[in-house]
Amino acid sequence: MGQKTHPYGFRLGVTKTWRSRWFAKQDYAKLLREDLELKDALRERLKSAGISAIEVDRPGNKLRITIQTSRPGIIIGRKGAEIEKLKSDLAAKTKREVFIDIQEVHKPELDAQLVSESIALQLEKRVAFRRATRKAIDSALRFGCKGIKVRVSGRLNGAEIARTEWQLQGRLPLHTLRADIDYGFTEAHTTYGVIGIKCWVYKGEILPGQRKSMRNEPEARRPPQRDRDRRDRDRDRGPRQAPSADGGAVQTAPGEMRTAPILPPMASPTAPSWKQEVKPEVEATLPVTEPIKNETPGGNE
Repeated sequence: MGQKTHPYGFRLGVTKTWRSRWFAKQDYAKLLREDLELKDALRERLKSAGISAIEVDRPGNKLRITIQTSRPGIIIGRKGAEIEKLKSDLAAKTKREVFIDIQEVHKPELDAQLVSESIALQLEKRVAFRRATRKAIDSALRFGCKGIKVRVSGRLNGAEIARTEWQLQGRLPLHTLRADIDYGFTEAHTTYGVIGIKCWVYKGEILPGQRKSMRNEPEARRPPQRDRDRRDRDRDRGPRQAPSADGGAVQTAPGEMRTAPILPPMASPTAPSWKQEVKPEVEATLPVTEPIKNETPGGNE
């Protein structure tokens, strides 16, 4: 329990490749140590250039270094003076012919290492950690990120006891091998201690027939779980019959909710409606007769 796997090493050979590509039967430990020292020295020397990753190739006795940076102008310098100086220094240090390739990171807001370094730089300037992490998350989501998680640990805001806090927005399928998840880690050296920052950025899925992920294409917004459940139930039930205006039925596709308006029955043109006034019929009159006189027999005439 609690043993976390590195997101990059977990996907080596599946969707990720190695950042040091060479083979050696002898002096393997020496070459590995040289790679680590070389990467540390370059990160320290080019700290202001926004270094995302450093890859090392060793074809024969040569040394090819690929630097991914968000500020290539700082490394190249005016008319290539800085990169030529860097190349000569590395050649003198490693006793090999050195080639340096510069790759620009067009969207540093989606690079996990650069996001963590920007947060660390803000923490060193005494910015509140919640504000720094929220700003980084909002920027990544605005540039088409499908999910991002930031975790900071240490004496946050100068508290007397260290703690860990994290924020997550979007999806982050860490157990899905085809998921393109970028991971970055850095440390902020403040006056009250060291604060570690970890960042995970989910950029999409790498399908079996693809070599690169769809990083710049935002994922379509998924409907809420309630709507998805209702759609699945409608699909299982089959087509629905909805009443129409003419008394028939409207055929709907599975999962589609469509109803026709139900209208009241049409009134007959001959039958009077309840709003019309009905004239009263003329009552039959009886003939008026005179009253019958009461005559008694034998009366006076």
